[in-house]
Amino acid sequence: MIRRVSTTSCLSATAFRSFTKWSFKSSQFHGESLDSSVSPLLIPGFHVFHCPDVVGIVAKLSDCIAAKGGNILGYDVFVPENKNVFYSRSEFIFDPVKWPRRQMDEDFQTIAQKFSALSSVVRVPSLDPKYKIALLLSKQDHCLVEMLHKWQDGKLPVDITCVISNHERAPNTHVMRFLQRHGISYHYLPTTDQNKIEEEILELVKGTDFLVLARYMQLLSGNFLKGYGKDVINIHHGLLPSFKGRNPVKQAFDAGVKLIGATTHFVTEELDSGPIIEQMVERVSHRDNLRSFVQKSEDLEKKCLMKAIKSYCELRVLPYGTQRTVVF
Repeated sequence: MIRRVSTTSCLSATAFRSFTKWSFKSSQFHGESLDSSVSPLLIPGFHVFHCPDVVGIVAKLSDCIAAKGGNILGYDVFVPENKNVFYSRSEFIFDPVKWPRRQMDEDFQTIAQKFSALSSVVRVPSLDPKYKIALLLSKQDHCLVEMLHKWQDGKLPVDITCVISNHERAPNTHVMRFLQRHGISYHYLPTTDQNKIEEEILELVKGTDFLVLARYMQLLSGNFLKGYGKDVINIHHGLLPSFKGRNPVKQAFDAGVKLIGATTHFVTEELDSGPIIEQMVERVSHRDNLRSFVQKSEDLEKKCLMKAIKSYCELRVLPYGTQRTVVF
């Protein structure tokens, strides 16, 4: 069963903090673009809530926002059928003078304690720091280039601390010149089957909020995931049927597949089986040559990864059980 309540008005952007075993995050609402220029006093905030399902949760959260002079712009609720669990995501505008950021955390925490919440996360993008991320990749550059360009254009709400790769790149390449120009460090860490250089990677990613595997063709061990302790997001192709071994895209092309796809998911110890955040598909045909086939596959991967990261940063992604997600 899905319960949904939505209200609409105006405005955009703001804040941060993490939660539970997976510190999933998100912003924006029902496809609307918030514009903080509507009022110089009011700014947007976002709140996600996950707790056992009981009567009165929505009323209590709404009253909390209204009591501080805030106005709810949109509200999503999800209550799975035959499960005693409640999920919600609210978007609201408020006056930070009347409702200071620290007080907001305390007010929502009081409600979290009342309902024994599993998670209660507030984000105010214009006041909270951007998420710090590190990017890991191997030989292919297409996802990295897409992320760097979106970041440069202000469309990726993160700070990129560094890029780590198990493949060396010449200093005069487009990617290396871009990284140098923007002060983003590049670390070449060659790996072998016997040595995955995980301790060195963990040292480089200290202080980041989550990691992105932008086509990193190495398995991360359970020890690495436990040592990092935060979310790791991965992108991989989705080909039907599945093709194993080297160059699966070429195998799929030779087999004449008619549908290609991409999947973005959280990384777990089991290969490519973590909770799914986003998936995209596109048809291909006999008219595609290998070049156009590969280009379509890479374009899907770029779009799928970018949408998943945007949803994550906008507090739209919540854990649902052990293998699924709620994506508002």
